[in-house]
Amino acid sequence: MTKTAWVVSINMGYGHQRTAYPLKSFAEGKEVICANDYPGIPASDRKIWTSSRSFYEFISRFKKFPLLGEMSFALFDATQKINDFYTTKDLSIPNFTQKRTTRLFERGWGKDLIEKLSKKKVPIVSTFYNPAFMAEYFNYPNDIFCVICDADISRSWAPVAGKNSKIKYFAPNTRAIQRLRMYGVKKENIILTGYPLPMENIGGNNMEILKEDLRNRIVNLDSLKKYREKHDFIIREKLGKLPKESDHPLTIMFTVGGAGAQKELGISIVRSLKKTIYAKRLKIILVAGIKKEVRDYFEKEVRNGGLGELLNDGIEILWGKDFGEYYDKFNLALRKTDVLWTKPSELSFYSALGLPIIIAPTIGSQEEFNRSWLLKSGFGVDQREVEKVKDWFYDYLHSGYLAQLAMNGFIEGEQMGTIRIKEEIQKCSGL
Repeated sequence: MTKTAWVVSINMGYGHQRTAYPLKSFAEGKEVICANDYPGIPASDRKIWTSSRSFYEFISRFKKFPLLGEMSFALFDATQKINDFYTTKDLSIPNFTQKRTTRLFERGWGKDLIEKLSKKKVPIVSTFYNPAFMAEYFNYPNDIFCVICDADISRSWAPVAGKNSKIKYFAPNTRAIQRLRMYGVKKENIILTGYPLPMENIGGNNMEILKEDLRNRIVNLDSLKKYREKHDFIIREKLGKLPKESDHPLTIMFTVGGAGAQKELGISIVRSLKKTIYAKRLKIILVAGIKKEVRDYFEKEVRNGGLGELLNDGIEILWGKDFGEYYDKFNLALRKTDVLWTKPSELSFYSALGLPIIIAPTIGSQEEFNRSWLLKSGFGVDQREVEKVKDWFYDYLHSGYLAQLAMNGFIEGEQMGTIRIKEEIQKCSGL
């Protein structure tokens, strides 16, 4: 009997694709199906998806403009709002977005995709809720799974009638489970797995790759041995003996989101730390994703700032022509990264790889909740004034605080989400 599943995602931003790619190992055809851009997608379906994507990317970039941009984004964000957790309000009632989406299903949105996937008797596992809802609405004959890719979720993730739904959810943490229950999803349809992280950054069950990378990272993050003086026992117990020197220079990776927002922040970081980069005491990786215009912007601004000679040495620009190429390059670069500077997207879960997170300003309600989770968990810290980064960053470094965040993420985080999701799919589907 087959042990594969359709792995379905969307290419709107990077979050849902990043969540899907670790699952390719058991995907039918070893490919991720893009629900909004697959071969033969009807023009009417593509139009609906494209309008949503274009608007999201526009509003994310427009947010940085004073007053009008902030007001426009606030109106949009209200449709994605996550309600206060401590409330007596009945949160199982469908929201406006879900009612609108149901009307699109009634007009046939998604029917073609589900009919195509129904030709093979394998489960569907989607990293975005709408393809899962499509599968249920159009009576997909096999199991339907949905992977949650945030630390807390809005009502939009749960079915209109949760108690009557057959969709099973893979939750990254207990708060996501609690939310789904509040939204009316049956307890037996929720499975705590953790977020699916790339196994090439972990290794097998013993996490040999992750531990090797973290040993080198701790040496860089605790240069004055302040953390090791207090926690030598726990380091040896969890990681073994550390090397005398790291296998790479102290490295910060800065990432932009799929809409290309916050690219200016990356250049501000480089300019504020240029003396340290010149002295070869620090390396910066600027992640442009698959946006050629962001890559070109980074390169142009680095050169305009008189730092062109440092390109591909102290400053690296990471870019891929498509998501698969970018994803592979990104995961490889993470192995020699010590600090991940990013807005709190799905990358918040990469703290479990022993990566301390410097939290860039949030974009939207969803990221506010991810930020809160990082801070409460002790996995990340808010960025402070970029103009003073050389002061506060090195204060965090020399005090051992960044090493502490790294070990917190490694010890308290969940690394085996990818394996657990595969095991649960096979168990639930009798594969």
